[in-house]
Amino acid sequence: MKRPVLVLLITGLLTSGGLAGEPQPQSIQGVWQAAAVTMTGPVKQTITIPEPRPNLTVITAKHYSRVQVEAEGRPIVADAAKASADDLRAAWGPFYAEAGTYEVTGNAITVRPVAAKNPVAMMPGAFTTWSFTMEGSTMRVTAERNQNGPIANPVTVTLVRVE
Repeated sequence: MKRPVLVLLITGLLTSGGLAGEPQPQSIQGVWQAAAVTMTGPVKQTITIPEPRPNLTVITAKHYSRVQVEAEGRPIVADAAKASADDLRAAWGPFYAEAGTYEVTGNAITVRPVAAKNPVAMMPGAFTTWSFTMEGSTMRVTAERNQNGPIANPVTVTLVRVE
């Protein structure tokens, strides 16, 4: 079964209880895995991603990198030079990769890809802004807008910190 595209799932600062009840920032830096995707629109559904989760998002102070596989049982291509176009599409089509920079403003994070499997994501001015919430080691991000305007049927991704 092909899973829907899991978009970048990183967020910014969220407060948690600190000294004398004062809010303390919680870092988004680390390693995350998407655990579920909730889709809106005509076909509303939540998909739970089975273990092992074939995705990883790494966040540093200013950069992110993510990879994911959105199909079970991808074929193995032993020799890419001899593989047919259909064989290559079946193996590489459900694989996504992207890396770039991000900035946090309030409860929104804006990502700007620098390198991506999909060249459209790297076009000048390309970005996606996500709203977010964070509770302990769980982060939820919802696509809000991109360079083309508001997202018509936003996706919410639930991430779990793994490191």
